[in-house]
Amino acid sequence: MKKDIHPKYGPAVIRCACGNVIETRSVLHETQIDICSSCHPFYTGKLKILDTAGRIDRFKKKFQDRVAVNKKSTQAAAKLPVKLKFSEETRKEKLQALKEKVKAAGK
Repeated sequence: MKKDIHPKYGPAVIRCACGNVIETRSVLHETQIDICSSCHPFYTGKLKILDTAGRIDRFKKKFQDRVAVNKKSTQAAAKLPVKLKFSEETRKEKLQALKEKVKAAGK
């Protein structure tokens, strides 16, 4: 490393608006923050979700005609008949030929 080009790394103090003081190390000696882990609502358990100014209601009112609502049908869907590629006899012949081929390869 080159000398005299790096900032001085030393003890630092971080002060929160709530009064919490955290001592750490940094290139900055003192830092002010608005919120920390001791006053953040997520960490303190005081998290509140508010619908300020009725945002959800305004959204629903604005897009009520455009929002698609998926409703499950109570009726069972009609099953389509299964269409076989080969007839039953052809399938049995192919299966028998495959079994014989596997049996011959195994010996």
